[in-house]
Amino acid sequence: MAEQKTFIPLENNPDVMTKLAHQLGLSPDLQFHDVYSLTDPDLLALIPRPAHALLFIYPCTAEAEQYYDEENAREADYDGTGAEPVLFYHQKITHACGLIGLLHCTTNGYARSQILPDSHLDKLMKDVAPLKPQPRARFLHDSDVLDAAHDAAAHTGDTEAPPRGQCPPQAFIAFVKGTDGHLYELEGRRKGPVDRGQLPDDADVLSTQALEAGPLAFIKREDERGGNLMFSCTVLA
Repeated sequence: MAEQKTFIPLENNPDVMTKLAHQLGLSPDLQFHDVYSLTDPDLLALIPRPAHALLFIYPCTAEAEQYYDEENAREADYDGTGAEPVLFYHQKITHACGLIGLLHCTTNGYARSQILPDSHLDKLMKDVAPLKPQPRARFLHDSDVLDAAHDAAAHTGDTEAPPRGQCPPQAFIAFVKGTDGHLYELEGRRKGPVDRGQLPDDADVLSTQALEAGPLAFIKREDERGGNLMFSCTVLA
């Protein structure tokens, strides 16, 4: 897009993400929490359950990008609308992967039912759900509401915000349970949602099966390829 926007990146901080989600219209009953381990039962036990969405940030290493390109090339072009098991958003704003990840977390699965009536998220859902992927991406790109909310959130957190246009090479992935009970990997650079398999009815995104099919598979692959293991994770619960 010739007039493509560039954002200041968001910090994967539960306070930042929670405030932004609530500002946009998610119920205060839900908030983001730090995940200190994906394998230690004692640390996982600190997180309220069920966990409805997982927001995972990873370094865009050569190994990660090679696998991303290989897998993306094998995927069919996506042309779904809001009738699909998950809503998917292509990212057309530079450095907006945190915002896209937050939208994937808050407008899918159980969280969708916790959007406050007449809120920004409620109005956005009604506008974008019927749209095909590219018009939907254009709607997000042109949204003044998202622009203002993101800009305010980008200047909060524990670290100083980088100048606009500058960002470390990293990206966000959201893992959510769709209406069909499948685990979906959602990242705005992909062709569409990636189905990571059926989950049991009582399994959330922090269940063993979901973790093994989602973030742990990503970390294992990066480890085997000799990549960077500096990851960060928050969960919506």
